[in-house]
Amino acid sequence: MRLVLNILWLVLVGWASALSFAIAALVMTILVVTIPFGIASWRLAVYSLWPFGRTVVPSPTAGTASTLGNVLWFVLAGVWIFLSHMGAAIAFCVTIIGIPFGVAAFKIGLAALAPLGKQIVDTDRLVAL
Repeated sequence: MRLVLNILWLVLVGWASALSFAIAALVMTILVVTIPFGIASWRLAVYSLWPFGRTVVPSPTAGTASTLGNVLWFVLAGVWIFLSHMGAAIAFCVTIIGIPFGVAAFKIGLAALAPLGKQIVDTDRLVAL
């Protein structure tokens, strides 16, 4: 079932979401000072391509720098990305068929609030841990 949901997500929304994260990541990676934000954007781009069956967990190596970076990210970009994904989530949840996609958009929006110091893992692996 995850495969079907991921393929439908990719065709309907995933490619546009991933493309927007990838463009932002490219710009942030070119600017040397914002490379950590670029890495977080690449991570979000990959996650937004194939969200079903994966989740975001805190990284065990995250520290104070990640927290400070997340505060800066939240103020400059996170809140706007979150709001756009919440709009998509609400639009998806209007129909019963769209509810799984609304939940995925909500998860991506939450991940975009503070992406530094996070890892994306398979839910199967998470259960095994």
